[in-house]
Amino acid sequence: MEEKIVQLIKAAGVVGAGGAGFPTHVKVNATARHVIVNGAECEPLLRVDQQLMAQNADLVVKGLEAVMEATGASRGTVALKRKYHDAMENLTRAVAGKPVELFILGDFYPAGDEHVTVYEVTGKIVPEGEIPLKVGCVVCNVETLLNVAYALEGQPVTDTYLTVTGEIPNPMTIKIPIGTAIREVLALAGQDKMEGLVVVEGGPMMGNVVGDLHLPVTKTTKALIILPEDHPLVRKRNMRLEYILKQAQVACIQCVRCTDLCPRHMLGHRLSPHKIMRGVKYLQAGEEVLNMALSCTECGACEYACEVMELSPRRVNAMLKRELGKKGIKLIPSGETETVTPGREFMKIPSQRLISRLGLVPYNVPAPLTEVDYRPERVTIPLKQHIGAPARPVVAPGEGVARGQVIGEIPEGAIGALVHASISGVVREVSNHVVIEGEGAGGVSK
Repeated sequence: MEEKIVQLIKAAGVVGAGGAGFPTHVKVNATARHVIVNGAECEPLLRVDQQLMAQNADLVVKGLEAVMEATGASRGTVALKRKYHDAMENLTRAVAGKPVELFILGDFYPAGDEHVTVYEVTGKIVPEGEIPLKVGCVVCNVETLLNVAYALEGQPVTDTYLTVTGEIPNPMTIKIPIGTAIREVLALAGQDKMEGLVVVEGGPMMGNVVGDLHLPVTKTTKALIILPEDHPLVRKRNMRLEYILKQAQVACIQCVRCTDLCPRHMLGHRLSPHKIMRGVKYLQAGEEVLNMALSCTECGACEYACEVMELSPRRVNAMLKRELGKKGIKLIPSGETETVTPGREFMKIPSQRLISRLGLVPYNVPAPLTEVDYRPERVTIPLKQHIGAPARPVVAPGEGVARGQVIGEIPEGAIGALVHASISGVVREVSNHVVIEGEGAGGVSK
């Protein structure tokens, strides 16, 4: 049965919906003692997971039990925040009589970092450079488990849930066919004029400014946040790397606050952003210091910490990670036993304070899950929406396809995920994506 579950998940093309898109069939094809549902949704303004837990509690638990069976885990935990009242109530009912428990996380950022989540739930530190499986855990996102539950019924991943919020008339959370253009999604929320506005895809801490609104939503798109183009968050996102490096050289005073508030540093990892900034400042740093950047998850807590100078160790670390990656340098676990920073409980970043610091208080409003049956006239489906190798196209221009049909297969011997048609129609283009023109599409049904 365990192998059957893995194969069903693989056939459905399920990937991690809350992160970089690691193929779920690979993650669950392992032996674990404990499966943890990451229901923290710690990025400000995002509303997807908390609403899915509230409205689909039984399906989320069904997906969790399937992953527990596949991995042989005897324990399952749904980790979520107390403020998700509806989710807590419905999940409490859904887990009754099952080997599944709820764990209440504090309302801090980044509670959803999987290393942080594992430590909060189990008290175990995932070693630097390792994954939760190292301490017997598998961590899955809420929507991922919902997709696992659907996979058990033979339903592939053709849609994604995302929150559309910010400077728009109707903040909402909706399910949309994968490959739909971002501009179409914004129009559904009542925002069809974008003069003076900018879109951030993902959360305000880790998301990126979107340069082209014709780009498609993918399996991992979780939010579109519309902000004025002169918003401080947008200005910071648009800063050129050269300016950020020069700013680090001129203004870093080595206060160490970025290191003090780094979530991974607090778990005993070697990452010390202030040392990296010092290396940049004086244009000299040893290999050991530069390699620290490989531990960085780019959560942006260091940017929050740098309140006075407003520097960005996150962007510096990201640059170093790219350069080290080009050289084939990977993080080598220290092999030492990590210990948690004393006083960690008092150094967590409160979510409400973070929202205020980011200037997002006016946008911290409900974005209710709204049933919108949108049928786009055309979708552009990337063949790489996951970690690993791009899918190999198995359709050709002019070919008719049905919603749910496989259009991209996993290359032989590679880590990857199947890609399916999100609408029925005719294939118009095949390259690093597949463009499908729908039949009788272009409407909204409620």
